[in-house]
Amino acid sequence: MPELLSRRELNKAATRQAITDAALTLLRANGPGNFTAEDIAESAGISRRTFFNYFSSIEAALASVTHGFLDSALQQFRLRPANEPVLESARAALMQLADPMTVAPLAELFTLTQDNAVLSRSELEAWDHCTEEIISAARERFARTPGAAVDELYLRALAGSVISCGKAAMDVWFVQCGADLSPASLAVLRQLLIDAMGHLGSGFGSPLPAAGPAATPTTATTPLLKERL
Repeated sequence: MPELLSRRELNKAATRQAITDAALTLLRANGPGNFTAEDIAESAGISRRTFFNYFSSIEAALASVTHGFLDSALQQFRLRPANEPVLESARAALMQLADPMTVAPLAELFTLTQDNAVLSRSELEAWDHCTEEIISAARERFARTPGAAVDELYLRALAGSVISCGKAAMDVWFVQCGADLSPASLAVLRQLLIDAMGHLGSGFGSPLPAAGPAATPTTATTPLLKERL
């Protein structure tokens, strides 16, 4: 019976991923607002009813790309050593997923939704949801540590700062690279994520002076963090 349940869960995950992939493909081909839930269902090889069993709307299906990335970051956070500082765990978890192949779907969705208010709002809601999940995961860690006191202000300020750094990196990357999803562009995004976490880890001290006219915001990365990652 457990094996059957496991297979069922795998099938559900595969269907969910197929819907997400179909939605992203149609967004890429047609642009926002130019396809329906029925189009997504047909592309994914499922019924309209099945689509709505998994997602409440087209926006929710597309936002699942962001949710998936952030959920993976949370899984990485929970795997970090229990005695590690929460900030270090959060930084390491996000950076674990900052390789170009992993971040590519998130980056593509970001570029495709900038001119659509509804989709942009869904993206923000996904990031906000992750903030609450980070707070819950941090509480779980403190609960497993004997004698550890939970500082609610610290947890909320920390989670909000980590998410804000991630969003800031995405914003700066889009300004610099636009819709470019080449390996070189995604490498820039990775470095911006690293730099943003570096600023957070250093307490947002003054950035290093630019080396020259060709310097970019990524030159401010702390050597220690760069070496670690």
